[in-house]
Amino acid sequence: MSNIIGRCIGETSLVEVSFISKEMPQVGEYVSLKYDGKNVLGMIESMVRGSVSINDDIFDPKTIEKIKEIEGDDHYIRGTVRILGDIKNNLRIPRTPAPPGTEIIPASQDDLQKIFQKKNSLSLGTLISQENVEVKVDLEKMFSRHLAILAMTGAGKSNTVAIVVDGILEYNGCVVIFDMHSEYNINFKHGQSKLIKPEINPLYMSFSEIKRLARISKGAFLQERYFWEAYKMARAEIQNGDEKNRGFIRIMKEYLEGWESGKLLFRGQDVEGTKQIVDVINKMGDLERRYSSIINSSAGNILSKLELGKANLVDLGSVDEAAAEVIVSHILRNALQNNKKWLKEKNDDLPLTHPVFFVLEEAHILAPKNRPTDSKLWISRIAREGRKFGLGLCMVSQSPKSIDPDSLSQANNMIILRLVEPQDQRHVQTASESLSEDLVKQLPSLNIGEAVVLGLMSRIPALVKIEEHKNKEFGQDLEVIDLWKNHKEDKQKKYEKEKNDVINMGGDY
Repeated sequence: MSNIIGRCIGETSLVEVSFISKEMPQVGEYVSLKYDGKNVLGMIESMVRGSVSINDDIFDPKTIEKIKEIEGDDHYIRGTVRILGDIKNNLRIPRTPAPPGTEIIPASQDDLQKIFQKKNSLSLGTLISQENVEVKVDLEKMFSRHLAILAMTGAGKSNTVAIVVDGILEYNGCVVIFDMHSEYNINFKHGQSKLIKPEINPLYMSFSEIKRLARISKGAFLQERYFWEAYKMARAEIQNGDEKNRGFIRIMKEYLEGWESGKLLFRGQDVEGTKQIVDVINKMGDLERRYSSIINSSAGNILSKLELGKANLVDLGSVDEAAAEVIVSHILRNALQNNKKWLKEKNDDLPLTHPVFFVLEEAHILAPKNRPTDSKLWISRIAREGRKFGLGLCMVSQSPKSIDPDSLSQANNMIILRLVEPQDQRHVQTASESLSEDLVKQLPSLNIGEAVVLGLMSRIPALVKIEEHKNKEFGQDLEVIDLWKNHKEDKQKKYEKEKNDVINMGGDY
């Protein structure tokens, strides 16, 4: 017979029971309650340890000492169990609460393995409380209902992303990682990385994207008018093959300079208009200095570079935040429009003809809470519509409170590693209906690589030890002390070498 962990006490409900115990179970441990012909699965979500004799009314340490001499380490465990469902009835919540006094016993390993073994699954790791139980999640539901990987810095986000990506590549999936720190250029167990330069063909750019890079402000209507006309003329030249290797930005500048000098006519242009044209020309110069490597009319459609069975890395480590936002919005916008057309017309000649899973590192930058960006707009669109068109989304962040709440709330699956900041915890709890108050309280106590896994991809919430990826180089902190020490040693070696060179030449040092 299984060991009895404890018994239900007080009033019980359909979703939660309190228990008392003399044993010490673990938070996150799965338990079983058998009553009314049911075998009900539960999860221990909170515990406190107390003593009847040593209570809050004692203020003298010597009194506590004497009580301990008489009673020893006599204590009790009080906790709560969250009801997860009837194991025999597809984890449906029972319609009657457990009677007070009901035994609480450990859940059997067989029952747990059946719950976590799934078809088309992705293995994340093992249960913290039962390391011999492998935790697998439903890959279809993770893809279609989106995912958020959230944690404070250094808690294991990059490792978790690598495990998820490797699991998708096992099924020959297409993953696109918007790599903000150039850290994922590794070979995965089930596939290779493919580095994609952050280059955009202007023919596929929207006007708002290039306007953002040129820093044309919202209220500058005259500047926007001249910029728009130059943009249209440059697009027409490139489409007609008349650019003569001048480049998109150079062609735009030529039209603007022609209007400014009077060599070209612009209808309705006056003195104020000429002044605004000069301002636009200056901004075009800034655009050319900053982003000439990004805007490339010979780059082709970036979607055609995405390969199945590979981790396609869009390297954003070399660009600033404004460019990163534009590149992300550009790819997401084109992918959504492409896949709508692909599924409607069944056209296999399009640049993209398969589902894609997008991983957004630093999601709080790309989809910020308090400011509008193009990337935020399209992340939100993909979050709402993507599942219907074969586009999945994974938002990764160490600052959940800074992510757009509408986008985050669309992530119906979450892997939450250690989170200490109360505002981050509250923001995540608001976004996820599956995250209880008691589970939130466990987030600061998680060790590196441990996570709360919940959502539609998992039939029940789980505390998981995420598997360690074989490539450990990414996401690691710099070993600062060693770098300082090595720099000092290298400097000393260089000094000694120069000294010996001078001595060997017969000189004085």
